[in-house]
Amino acid sequence: MDLSALQALLSAAADARIVCVGDLMVDRFVHGEVSRISAEAPIPIMARRGELVMLGGAANVARNIASLGAAASLVCVVGADSLADEARRLIAAEPRLDGRLTVQSDRATALKMRFVAAGQQLLRVDHEDVGAVSVEAEADLVRVIGEITPGVGAILLSDYGKGVVTERVIAACLAAAQANGVALIVDSKARGFAGYGAADIVKPNASELSHAVDLPTGTDAEVEAALARALELCACKAVLVTRSAQGMSLGERGRPVRHFRGVPREVYDASGAGDTALAGLGLALAAGASVDQAIELALLASGVAVQKPGTAVVTPAELIEAELAAHRAPVEAKIVTGAGVANQVARWRAQGLRIGFTNGCFDILHRGHVAYLSQARAWCDRLVVGLNSDRSVRALKGPTRPVNDLESRALVLAGLGSVDLVTAFDEDTPIELIRLVRPDVLVKGADYTVEGVVGHELVASYGGEVRLANIVDGYSTTAAIRKLSGAI
Repeated sequence: MDLSALQALLSAAADARIVCVGDLMVDRFVHGEVSRISAEAPIPIMARRGELVMLGGAANVARNIASLGAAASLVCVVGADSLADEARRLIAAEPRLDGRLTVQSDRATALKMRFVAAGQQLLRVDHEDVGAVSVEAEADLVRVIGEITPGVGAILLSDYGKGVVTERVIAACLAAAQANGVALIVDSKARGFAGYGAADIVKPNASELSHAVDLPTGTDAEVEAALARALELCACKAVLVTRSAQGMSLGERGRPVRHFRGVPREVYDASGAGDTALAGLGLALAAGASVDQAIELALLASGVAVQKPGTAVVTPAELIEAELAAHRAPVEAKIVTGAGVANQVARWRAQGLRIGFTNGCFDILHRGHVAYLSQARAWCDRLVVGLNSDRSVRALKGPTRPVNDLESRALVLAGLGSVDLVTAFDEDTPIELIRLVRPDVLVKGADYTVEGVVGHELVASYGGEVRLANIVDGYSTTAAIRKLSGAI
């Protein structure tokens, strides 16, 4: 999808309303550090550092829709417990999300608790009821679906197999979709898809499709055979299988299977990526996009989501940024503006990564620069380099500098493996950039003192540190220019 089409689609989506039906859960992520193994059993001991609480399941789909700018109505079942109160609080915090929650007093609100250290899940504990909801709760769900679907742009059904998506609920969604002339998209964890009737799209992942049709789904050819079999076994109009790094594949009646490839992403946490993909599909179709465009948006959105911790949401700005990055070379993608710095640093910090910052002119890159930046990177997980603009280099070094313009200097810096992000600043000092990044470690050369480093007081005020990197004797841009001048 090109950038103009993406922006037009996101703009059109602002007028859409989407109904999300299905299993609600609360996702709790307990974060900590592991430094030893228990003497009582061969298990890690995690020192708890904090936690994140997020809406999961159908509620995460609705939250993503609201985050992307459309209005979402959420139809789910909760218990009469404190966790239901927490779910309501989380829903109320989303201004474009309307929660229509049915209460079943003898049923527990679903909770998934994950224990995470160094970006890896150590354990997941589920607390939930998986039997069908009561007859009374089911009747209330059907009533609510009938009340809120007129004028809707799409209906999304999240079936996690927890008992909310019954035959009557499916029938109510099918009837509402037909009455409004909109798509019904089902995200299914079920063993088979026949129970969804003539749904427009059923969206399993590769493993779920394999289980549903008892066929392998490792290669394109295997996926094509599995999709053909799935369409034989159910009445739905299309099956869209999500395949992680291999993208998505669409099987439609009477058409060859089509494969959609996404841009490779660094995966931090895949929790909720399927929810984000479902939200992207529904949002695009509600905005009048074609199925192909909807799949492209779903791929883009889920690709952004997996780079975030927990069951995360994505925003229009992040989708536009990701689309721009997809058309740039990897080196160019490291070069960002102030807003891009803030967004990327926030993502890294949410992953528990240690952020470093240094700055300079880096006019003619030499051995000393490479060693300096390598040492700086060794002190952090991600290194941001602030690069003086051409104007500020002239102010510091004189009218004949820089030798290389800002774009050239930025590209050369970004080509180094030790550098994770490059951003320019035009001020005489990088203090505003340091305030934006709030680095855990601020690095300058050993020709400075700690007290002479711009920003040292700020960094110290929030518990960061200043470190001085070694200088390689005999190497400098000034010396290189002097040597070149003598050779001419």
